[in-house]
Amino acid sequence: MEHSEKENQTSDESNAGSSEEHEHPSDDSAQTSSSPSDASESNEEAVSKKKKKKDSGLGTSRGVETMFRTSYRVHMNLSSIADAKANIMISINGIIISIIIASISPKIDTNPWLILPTSIMLLGALISIIYAVRAARPRVSSKLVSLEDVGSNRANILFFGHFSNMTEDDFVTGMSDLVMNQTALYQNMIRDIYGLGSVLQRKYALLRTSYTMFMIALVLGISSFIAVYIWIVLTVDPLAVLISGLPVISIL
Repeated sequence: MEHSEKENQTSDESNAGSSEEHEHPSDDSAQTSSSPSDASESNEEAVSKKKKKKDSGLGTSRGVETMFRTSYRVHMNLSSIADAKANIMISINGIIISIIIASISPKIDTNPWLILPTSIMLLGALISIIYAVRAARPRVSSKLVSLEDVGSNRANILFFGHFSNMTEDDFVTGMSDLVMNQTALYQNMIRDIYGLGSVLQRKYALLRTSYTMFMIALVLGISSFIAVYIWIVLTVDPLAVLISGLPVISIL
C-alpha cells in the first residue's frame, strides 16, 4: 500500500510539472506575439517626432550649417574677384596715364592736334581709376555699438565694424549670449550675409562704371587719334608734316 501511494504521488507530481510546462510556452508565445506591435508603434512615434521637428524648426542643424557655410564661401569668393578686377583696372589705367604724361605731353607744344585725343584718353583713364579705387577701398563702419544694442538685435556682433568699438568684456559677454541662443545666432548670421551682399553690390556697381569708362575712353581716344591723323594728312602740306616729324602717307 505504501508503494502504491508513493507511485500515485510521483504520478501526480509528474502531471503537475507537465501542466506547468504547457502553461509557460503560452506565456512566451503571448510575449512574442505582442513584441512586433510594440516595435511598430515605437517606429511610428519616432517618425512622427522627426516630422514635428522638421515642421517646427528651420531644418536640420547640418543642413543649416551647410547653407551658411556655402553662402559665406560664395560671398568671399565674389569679394576676392571684385578686388582682383579693381586691381586690374588700377594697374592698366595707371600705366596709360604714366605713358600719356611722360611721352605724349612734351610733344603737345609742337603738335597741337594731340590735345584732343590725349585729353580724352587721360580723362577717361582718370575717371576709370577713380571708380576702381573706390571699389577696392575698404569700408569700416564708425557706428558706436554697445552690449544693449547687440542684445536687442540693433547691431551685428559678428561684423568687425560693430564689435571693434566694444570693450573686450562686452564682446565676450555678447558672444557667449549669442552662442547660447540658436535663434539669435542664426539671425545674426543672416544679417551678416545680407551685409556682405550689400557691399558686393556696391563693389560691382563701381567696377561696372570703371570698366565702362575705360572702354569709352579707349574707343574714343583711339578713334580721335586716327581721325585727327587722317585730317592732318589730308589738309596739311606734306612738307609741313615732314618738318613736324610725322610720317607721310601717300594717298593714291
